[in-house]
Amino acid sequence: MRLGLALGYAPPGTNPTELIALAQEAERLGYDSAWAAEAWGTDAVTVLSWLAATTTKLRVGSAILQMPARTPAMTAMTAATLDLMSGGRFLLGLGTSGPQVVEGWHGQPWGKPLGRTREYVEIVRTALRREELEHHGDHYEIPYRGDGATGLGKPLKLMARPLRADIPIYLGAMGPKNVALAAEIADGWLVVWASGARFRDTFGDPLDEGFARGGRERSTFDIAAWVPVVVTDDLEVGYGVVKPQLALYAGGMGARGTNFYNSLIRRYGYEAEAEQIQSLYLEGKKLEAAAAVPDALADEVALIGPPERIAERLEAWRESGVTTLMVSARDLESIRAMAELVL
Repeated sequence: MRLGLALGYAPPGTNPTELIALAQEAERLGYDSAWAAEAWGTDAVTVLSWLAATTTKLRVGSAILQMPARTPAMTAMTAATLDLMSGGRFLLGLGTSGPQVVEGWHGQPWGKPLGRTREYVEIVRTALRREELEHHGDHYEIPYRGDGATGLGKPLKLMARPLRADIPIYLGAMGPKNVALAAEIADGWLVVWASGARFRDTFGDPLDEGFARGGRERSTFDIAAWVPVVVTDDLEVGYGVVKPQLALYAGGMGARGTNFYNSLIRRYGYEAEAEQIQSLYLEGKKLEAAAAVPDALADEVALIGPPERIAERLEAWRESGVTTLMVSARDLESIRAMAELVL
């Protein structure tokens, strides 16, 4: 099992450059990769450019680039450039985000994300192979021939010469159909708030379905799980770090009935708790929502405690099938402890 460092996105009021030192230490310790995210604040591409310029061996990945924010062709250009400038270290993680961000921030229709994702990945791969780009699907038409078209568009191919035509593509996914799609068409899968103990029961069937559809072997596929890590002798302190994050995602990252994180927690068997967390959060009672997160749930989706306790709980992750453990931590003690325990 490899280690990645999940840098996430810079919290409001902070500067992403504050995260770079963590990644440099992770590289020194033998971490395989570092990942930057985006929501509706700092973007991932700028952070990854800075990160690639200040490291030498660490692979740099997007977790995720929001597909509604960029055309597939623009994403191919960005991926080719980052990979070229980093010496072949870029990992392209893509995702749809959720309806509130897609429509509320990017001004794009939510539509049918499964079909759009399939076409998006196909277009990106075609562009990276420097083939003439022509695509006529339900979601993308290249060259564009619809309303308002001049008729002057013609198929083009990428001017730049990519260092790699096969830059690894990861998909962020949680629902069964999305997980199956990732296993079918992508090189890896990015998952957040996964439970090591329930991993195979929750995701095994969708993964197998996707591998079968794509005619692929599991050994060629990277499963990268984002896991919060808090090294502390005081479990209550650790829970106090993880529970507000979990409440934010399960309670506030989506509308009632359309919150993918909340749905995932329900699939773990915490239906009543998921309902309570979301209700409290949407009522503006964020502290109460965090307090409603069970200790057992926090322990399932995070690694909390002194190193010896984390070592014991790592066994579930080793048996889960996860191949890259993406450590989400903002302190050097936790990053170093995980290197000692895993590497």
